[in-house]
Amino acid sequence: MSVVVMSMGAYDEEEHERRERKNSTVDTDFDDVRSDYHGTVEYDSGDSAEDLLKQFEKIKSQ
Repeated sequence: MSVVVMSMGAYDEEEHERRERKNSTVDTDFDDVRSDYHGTVEYDSGDSAEDLLKQFEKIKSQ
């Protein structure tokens, strides 16, 4: 019986420590002030539910 072991790569302690330092830092260079937006929003609700169901039945029957 033989066992084959495949390595995922050599362990690089310096790379591990570099990634840990990178992941443990917080970027505080961004602006922490929220923007205020003023205006209106309009949307078209589309067809009624009944119209949509009729259209669905029509498509389904084709």
